[in-house]
Amino acid sequence: MCGVFQWISVVPPQWAFATSSSRNREDSWFKSLFVRKVDPRKDAHSNLLTKNEESNLYKIQFHNVKPECLDAYNKLCEDVLPSIHADKYYPCELVGTWNTWYGEQDQAVHLWRYRGGYPALTEVMNKLKQNQDFTAYRKERGKMLMSRRNQLLLEFSFWNEPVPREGPNIYELRSYQLRPGTMIEWGNYWARAIGYRQHNREAVGGFFSQIGDLYMVHHLWAYKDLQSREDTRNGAWQQEGWDEVVYYTVPLIQHMDSRIMIPTKASPLQ
Repeated sequence: MCGVFQWISVVPPQWAFATSSSRNREDSWFKSLFVRKVDPRKDAHSNLLTKNEESNLYKIQFHNVKPECLDAYNKLCEDVLPSIHADKYYPCELVGTWNTWYGEQDQAVHLWRYRGGYPALTEVMNKLKQNQDFTAYRKERGKMLMSRRNQLLLEFSFWNEPVPREGPNIYELRSYQLRPGTMIEWGNYWARAIGYRQHNREAVGGFFSQIGDLYMVHHLWAYKDLQSREDTRNGAWQQEGWDEVVYYTVPLIQHMDSRIMIPTKASPLQ
């Protein structure tokens, strides 16, 4: 009769099951965007995600060097940076220094730690202004650079603190630009995910930005070589739960990139 329809399913049973399963997974992901797993309170995400008993601040520097100056730049850094690292007068430590091997070319990356947070950073800056050798270093360094930028970072509470290690190793710095407002969700998922990535001691450090590009996360990994990196990453997919972490964290990312880096002679991370 006109205006009366009887719907007849033409979807095979196995398709209907797959569709239902997919829909449930999508619904679960959609709900996860609105559910925060930390206790609701009025507090900055930096206080929720960091090691509150410590007040370490990190600075990461990206220096784009003139190609013809890279060797001279590395030599200059080897002559100056370790002396600052070793001098207890400065409350800072050189965590690592690298040249990018794959990724942005002719680039140097330095990672510093300031024990004592922002006051330690300010103290170091003021003391270095009085250091004539460092002033000369900055002047000479400026002749070799095309551009430079930095970020101030805090470390995630569930990552290991970076400590010196023997080499030879290659290092991967994976950087994620997150969607604003998703840092708590990222932290919740990775607090569980890091357990899947400890078996070969590949996890070095995990950080998130406070000043510079905001909602930026950096994960630092160490591998013996590129094949070891491939094997380790593939091995993570064999562990139950890793696929779920990837599934839920990918929608939080706006942009991501990867650098493969080689430590310089001055780096405590070899």
